[in-house]
Amino acid sequence: MDDPEQVRARLEETGYLVDEGLAVTCFLALRLHRPLFCEGDAGVGKTALASALAEALGAPLIRLQCHEGIDAAQALYDWDFPRQLLHLRAAEAAGVTDADRLESELYDRRFLIARPLLRALQTWPSVLLVDEIDRADDEFEAFLLELLSEYSVTIPELGTLRAEVPPVVVLTSNRTREVHDALKRRCLYHWFDHPSFARELAIVRRRLPGVAGRLAEQVTALVQALRAADLLKPPGVAETIDWAQALDALGASEVDAELAVATLGSVLKYREDTERARGLDLTAVLAARGARSP
Repeated sequence: MDDPEQVRARLEETGYLVDEGLAVTCFLALRLHRPLFCEGDAGVGKTALASALAEALGAPLIRLQCHEGIDAAQALYDWDFPRQLLHLRAAEAAGVTDADRLESELYDRRFLIARPLLRALQTWPSVLLVDEIDRADDEFEAFLLELLSEYSVTIPELGTLRAEVPPVVVLTSNRTREVHDALKRRCLYHWFDHPSFARELAIVRRRLPGVAGRLAEQVTALVQALRAADLLKPPGVAETIDWAQALDALGASEVDAELAVATLGSVLKYREDTERARGLDLTAVLAARGARSP
């Protein structure tokens, strides 16, 4: 893709709408082979961006889901011990006694299990999604920084494996903790905020073209009001889409306050948030949106 406008157009063809700032950041990430660090609340489109980039590039999406305690063996590579043991027993049954030969055969690449990071280095083109890096610990973060600096890894038994062409790397963080500056400095950074009403409505209509326009507009207005209500976990765009889809599945072409309250479980996931939402004047929100509708 030759310029930010082409990046924007290709992403929008996949159904992912971007503004100028994100289009420029994605273009630079592709052109400079720099990781893209996406930070923001859950459900604002960070993970979906990686999927959209993979689709736009015609490349496989390789996902590493981070969690507390994740280590290099889970993320990079491991050895297939059962197959190695079977090979060793077969060699012994065949009368092979050369220890050096056996060792070299046991640590051959056919017994190597490539985890997401190694698969991304060996696959071109590819998009590597390192999802929720803020859930990993400091040691894994430091390990990841080293790998992304050189796009290579040293396996003691095999030597150094280097990516011929670096993968497109997207890292996401929900900001449950601060990620170290050293990793952020290695990346291009983009903060994902909740979209405006117009952009969110456009996203819902693009993702759910079969949903009634009136219903999409009302649901978007309700979600925007919920975000302003100081909830424990404000709903993201993903929840807006879920809510509209749930109401459409119920056969609704529009929503009133009673139906909105009955389906709050599609958009809110905490009891405290649900109780706060029930205390809001949802009828007024819907009436205000109706007054602004053409």
